[in-house]
Amino acid sequence: MLVAESIARYHLRALIILETERLRLRHLSPDIDAEFILELLNDPSFIRYIGDKGVHDLEDARRYVIDGPVKSYDAHGFGLYRVELKTSATPIGVCGMLKRDTLTDPDIGFAFLPAYWNQGYAFESAMAVMEHARQVLGLSRILAITTPDNESSARLLEKIGFRFDGLVKLTEDAPEIKLFTTEV
Repeated sequence: MLVAESIARYHLRALIILETERLRLRHLSPDIDAEFILELLNDPSFIRYIGDKGVHDLEDARRYVIDGPVKSYDAHGFGLYRVELKTSATPIGVCGMLKRDTLTDPDIGFAFLPAYWNQGYAFESAMAVMEHARQVLGLSRILAITTPDNESSARLLEKIGFRFDGLVKLTEDAPEIKLFTTEV
């Protein structure tokens, strides 16, 4: 491995973006987070509400992190972050900002392992990401999307200040999804 690549991987591992009372949000690392990403992306609730990302082994998980979050950090200065418990560094989910080609503005995204639902972690991390997006990234308009049947995510979005804007399609042949907006 090249020295520069080793240094880059070390910095990627160490880059903590946000901390809350109970949580730490940091860049995802293809080496450190592959097992966690494989578990999260293959959870039935993730597949139902977000979709099958084609991540079926550790190499797929590494490639997902590199081609998704890491690429987004480089291109946009933000992406999905690993959400971990401060007390144990246990990964429990992802939360962060995305920039999709088919949406005019960045959108917030989040997904958590079911064992960590209904404990306020999604709310806590989403509020921190929204504050960071406004104060550090300077974003004035932020979007969010959910499947029409994802009531718990819709409730969370409304709780953090989003309002339902309407149904949209990300591509011509895609199913309709709910679009939420918020502006400063």
